[in-house]
Amino acid sequence: MSVSTSVRRGLLVAGSFAVLAAAVLPLAAQPSPTPTNPNIPPMSQGRPGFSPIDQTRVDQSKQDFNLRGHPVSPLPTAVDKLPLDKIKLPAGFKAEVWSSGHPGARTMVMGDKGTMFMGTRGIGRVYAITDKGGKREPKVLIQGLTQPNGLAFRDGSLYVFAINKVYRYDKIEDNLDKLPEPVELTQAYNLPDTVHHNWKYVDFGPDGKMYVQVGVNCNICEVNPGTHGQIRRYNADGTGMEIVARGVRNTVGFDWHPVTKELWFTDNGRDWAGNDGFEDELNRVAKGNEGANFGFPYCHANGTADPDIRIPKPCAGVTMPAALTGPHSAGLGIKFYTGDMFPKSYRNVAFIARHGSWNREKKFGYDVAVARISGGKAKIEPFLTGLLSVEKNEFYGRPAYVFQMKDGSLLVSDENNGAVYRISYGEPKTASR
Repeated sequence: MSVSTSVRRGLLVAGSFAVLAAAVLPLAAQPSPTPTNPNIPPMSQGRPGFSPIDQTRVDQSKQDFNLRGHPVSPLPTAVDKLPLDKIKLPAGFKAEVWSSGHPGARTMVMGDKGTMFMGTRGIGRVYAITDKGGKREPKVLIQGLTQPNGLAFRDGSLYVFAINKVYRYDKIEDNLDKLPEPVELTQAYNLPDTVHHNWKYVDFGPDGKMYVQVGVNCNICEVNPGTHGQIRRYNADGTGMEIVARGVRNTVGFDWHPVTKELWFTDNGRDWAGNDGFEDELNRVAKGNEGANFGFPYCHANGTADPDIRIPKPCAGVTMPAALTGPHSAGLGIKFYTGDMFPKSYRNVAFIARHGSWNREKKFGYDVAVARISGGKAKIEPFLTGLLSVEKNEFYGRPAYVFQMKDGSLLVSDENNGAVYRISYGEPKTASR
């Protein structure tokens, strides 16, 4: 299938930025992804009470069944309304607005010439953010894709993963106003078309291979282990597929330890198992343990059997987490810090964007945590807080991804507000914009 590269010029007023829409991919050109179960809404799969045998679970869960996800606004928050004043950081750190005006901001990857490319989920866009005379300007680079969350950049080319569609845009930074016809790699990667938990996270590893998340197609169910619940790796052209990890419910963030080169990944636990269950995970694929099983759907967290899908010895042979990251915290992006700006105590520490709970009565997450690694295990500590009011049980932002800049500062995307914050240390105070 050919992707249209015709350019539509339209103006979207977003905060203080003007966003130009370019290289629009018609919705009609996209697939109709397979729903997991047309009779049960995706957010309700596994919810007690959806089958006659669940009455015991209804009584035990003590959870409000009216909980709903948090929709993403198609409009960004105005710059002067961003919750910058609510952000709290350790002493010596400060936050400022790096960019805004891009609704649904999630994944961030940077091109060789300084263009920041940003993926989204439900809003179906890929943005390009460029610096124009000291002012960062976002524009819609591609739209009409089905959840184009997965982006990677290598050798001048942008790779875009949207559920089961894969495109490569060569020399893209030289052609931001009129995109080149992409190279389609969909058939080579051969990804399943189910939507649920299959918005992608992708990245090139230290071995030069493309690593790709393939989440499960349900909240809780038995899956085909040869198709779902995996982290895979490929050659860049989509050949040579290998399964690196199995039993992975939904990772939308992974990175490699700067010293050991081992793969670490966040994993979101199942819903409708109570307000406190099951905690999300930070996992490690140890050397020599590639292809390991991380438990889904039978075994969760630190070795707890699933209450609905039962087998004998459900946790036998399962690799336990390096750390638990909190109940329904929704850890997404993770990056190991290798810069020189932050204090030395942050060297090789992993920063984790915790998107925040929906399936919990008392909200949890909505922050950035750090994971301090020691001997294959990790200790989770707070870093960026303040976007959740525990007293009011309301949130003001939803961190989604983190990105380390060349100067050692850290970018944090906020999907809820369509903004990116820059976290720095020890710099003179500057005005945010």
